[in-house]
Amino acid sequence: MKIEGLLVDLVPLGERFNALEHRWENGEAAFWGDVGDRQFVSLAVVKRRQEERAARKDQELHSGFGIQAKDGTPIGLFVVGDIKPHLRLGILGVQIGEPQYWGGGYGTDALLLIVDYAFDWLDLRRLWLVTMSLNARVTRQMEKVGFALEARQRRATLADGAWHDLLFYGVQREEWPGREAMIERLGLRAQG
Repeated sequence: MKIEGLLVDLVPLGERFNALEHRWENGEAAFWGDVGDRQFVSLAVVKRRQEERAARKDQELHSGFGIQAKDGTPIGLFVVGDIKPHLRLGILGVQIGEPQYWGGGYGTDALLLIVDYAFDWLDLRRLWLVTMSLNARVTRQMEKVGFALEARQRRATLADGAWHDLLFYGVQREEWPGREAMIERLGLRAQG
């Protein structure tokens, strides 16, 4: 399945994305996605995780996509994970692994696609995610696309030697105006 956006497309995860995972897991994007954790992840650990994911693919309640730019360049991944079918909720996990794509609307376009997918295809009623207060780019993004700040854990994560709050954002299906309305509201436009 390919979900087409204005700046990016969501595509099935596969070898093109697996080949970049080691670099992404040891890059700056992982620091932000792991709420301040700077760890070295060996190639062996990455390969083992990929094998484990492949082995349990049909048993997991999650939906993951690679994010690719319109020219086909893999730039990151998006996951709706920890889906609770009886509650119809899931957590979002995203990583734009290529820093040159930060701040250009690529992550926002991917977010609009995945939220519509989660509500329309997966029939979820609620989505949430967690970030750290240091991550101004994501906190601005959450607020502009209509996610509400639902909780704050004060001084809950250590990032580069300083304590920061964890911020929990969520959106309910009935609060979501839909991708097309959000594109209009944000003035998001295709490039080129």
